[in-house]
Amino acid sequence: MHIDMDVSPDYPLSWQARALTSVMRGTLKPASTVLMRHPLALVGAARLGELARLMPLRLPDHAVVVPAGLTGCGGEWIRAGEGLDEHKALLYFHGGGYFSCSPRTHRPITWRLSVVARRPVLALDYRQGPVNPLADSLADALDAYECLMRRGHAPEDIIIAGDSAGGHLTLATLLALRDRGLRPPAAAICLSPWADLTDIPRRANRWQDPMLPASRVRWLARHWTCGLDPRDPLVSPVLGDFTGLPPLMIVTGSTEVLRDEARQVAERARLAGVPVRYEEWRRMPHAFPILADVLPEARLAFRHMAAFLEAVEARAAARGDTAAA
Repeated sequence: MHIDMDVSPDYPLSWQARALTSVMRGTLKPASTVLMRHPLALVGAARLGELARLMPLRLPDHAVVVPAGLTGCGGEWIRAGEGLDEHKALLYFHGGGYFSCSPRTHRPITWRLSVVARRPVLALDYRQGPVNPLADSLADALDAYECLMRRGHAPEDIIIAGDSAGGHLTLATLLALRDRGLRPPAAAICLSPWADLTDIPRRANRWQDPMLPASRVRWLARHWTCGLDPRDPLVSPVLGDFTGLPPLMIVTGSTEVLRDEARQVAERARLAGVPVRYEEWRRMPHAFPILADVLPEARLAFRHMAAFLEAVEARAAARGDTAAA
């Protein structure tokens, strides 16, 4: 697989995708439009997220989850598949707009990432709003990365990944690590990253997105950036200088309201010399890999992630051989 390229997978749209996006358009999107209009809505959504932690989620027999006491904020280790390399790790940041969800809600992603990356996954339970600001989430992410290194994981044996707000946290973490002079991970994967928190109107896909109302994304960005400079690259990574960052894979849906900022991240990273695998999946909803239990396209996306990670390893091995010669 070539790492540095744009891809538009042309798989036939499944009936499951057609049905699911129709349901989302008629339920999730109007509900978000009505409810997400007051800070108290964030409190209510966060409490619902706490209840989601109690819901039973079915995992395959080969997937094992254990609590992680590696950092102060906690999380969980998930191991799935066979032949995992315990010397390596994948650090995962879940999505949820910085106010909802948890490592538990994102197990459909994390156990599959453990399989395709052939390593344990540390799903971080980082601090979120409305109680905690963005800086606390980033501090937790950086602490988890340094904890992995203290645990004996070399940076080249670490991968960072995240979806939506977790994709934002992935990019901010990469930039912060670089700015602190710390060695970057081997690669990063961003699924539908929320990368631009400036006060911009999102016109592209405003009506096509089956899940996210553009106006509510803008409202949420205003809420989280209150008192901050929204043009700070650690707040809006899309404005950052990506020099020195590792290879990136960015996966997004063609009808997402966040699609354009994912494209802009890919473009800016390439300008800085970073190899970027940008994949834009036709008519897929926001962060669609989390729907892999029901969407065939989401399961296919993990095959693409596996190929990307194999290409990253081959690239690193080739560079090592060249250096040795």
